[in-house]
Amino acid sequence: MKEEEILREHLVELLASRNAHASFEAAVKDVPARLRGVTPRGLPYSPWQLLEHIRIAQWDILQFSRNPKHVSPSWPEGYWPKQAAPPSAAAWSRSVRQVRADLTSMARLAKSSQNNLFRKIPHGGGQTLLREILLVADHNAYHVGQLVLLRRLLDAWK
Repeated sequence: MKEEEILREHLVELLASRNAHASFEAAVKDVPARLRGVTPRGLPYSPWQLLEHIRIAQWDILQFSRNPKHVSPSWPEGYWPKQAAPPSAAAWSRSVRQVRADLTSMARLAKSSQNNLFRKIPHGGGQTLLREILLVADHNAYHVGQLVLLRRLLDAWK
C-alpha cells in the first residue's frame, strides 16, 4: 500500500475519533433533553452551545476547503449560539445530523485520491486540505472532550 493511501486511511480514522478518546457519537448519545440547555455553574456553555459550535466550525472548515466563494461567519459571535438551550428537540437532532453529514463529507475529501492533500488551497492563505482535515479532527476532539466533561458535571455520562 502506498504511503499516501495509508495517510488517507489514518485521516479518516482520526476524523471518526475511534481511537484515543470518546467519539462524537458517544458524546451526543442520549443527552437528556432537559439538560441540553443547562450551563453548569462556572462554565460558559451548555451542551447545546457546544454541539452548535462543533457544527458551525466544522461546516465552515468544510465549506472553506471546497468552495472558493464561501464566506466564514464573524468570529467569535458567528460560531456560538446565543441561546443556551436548543429551540426544540428537532433542532438538537438536526444539528447532530449535520455534524455527521459534514464529517462524512470531510472524510470523503480526505479519502479521495483526486484531492491533493498537500497543495495550497487556491483561495486560502497558505492552508492545505491536509491542514483543514487535521483542524477539523483537532477542533472536534477538543470540544467533544468538553462535552463529555460537561455531561459528567451534569451527571449524564455513563
